[in-house]
Amino acid sequence: MAKTKNSLPRRDFLKAAGIAGGVAGVAAVALKSKPVSAAVPESGKSSGYRETEHVKKYYELARF
Repeated sequence: MAKTKNSLPRRDFLKAAGIAGGVAGVAAVALKSKPVSAAVPESGKSSGYRETEHVKKYYELARF
């Protein structure tokens, strides 16, 4: 197996990839925005389960 001047050995490549992944993880934590909460209807109550037409179609096709 011949080595060329411009090629990185496999281990060096894997080390560099691991470092890049770590930097990306740190950047993701540093750029984290404020927590997101779920939207609540104006009435303040959850709408709950609704059996809409597409749900009925799914049940029909799944034979529930």
